[in-house]
Amino acid sequence: MRLVKHLLEDKGGAIHAIDPDKPVLDAIRLMADKYIGALLVMRDGKLVGIVSERDYAHKVILKGRSSADTPVREIMSESVLTVAPGDSVNHCMKLVTDKRVRHLPVVDGGRVIGVVSIGDLVKAVIEDQAQELEHMQRYISG
Repeated sequence: MRLVKHLLEDKGGAIHAIDPDKPVLDAIRLMADKYIGALLVMRDGKLVGIVSERDYAHKVILKGRSSADTPVREIMSESVLTVAPGDSVNHCMKLVTDKRVRHLPVVDGGRVIGVVSIGDLVKAVIEDQAQELEHMQRYISG
């Protein structure tokens, strides 16, 4: 069974974050530049929230607010689900499914060390299933 730490080993532990006082426009630009759907919101190295494209659409665009004048803190989600490096991919899949989130910051000893997305999790599940199928086919034919 694959663990979160294995996913981070494969993808790297890049952390893209923004300060809560920055304008939403900066967050959207950073997400576009990095081709990601969410940013961690961090102040002085501490996780204080997460902001996603969905937050932007619902809390800025649909409400007619200005991206340049609205600070990230006003649209971010403050309650952030996190996982640990030793958590299983299956545990993470259950979290993203049950809680309807797409990104899980990985925290180790109080420090953010990476992020896993629903895409990372689905990829891992597909790879594990393909490997299991290959083993079963070898067993049956061998």
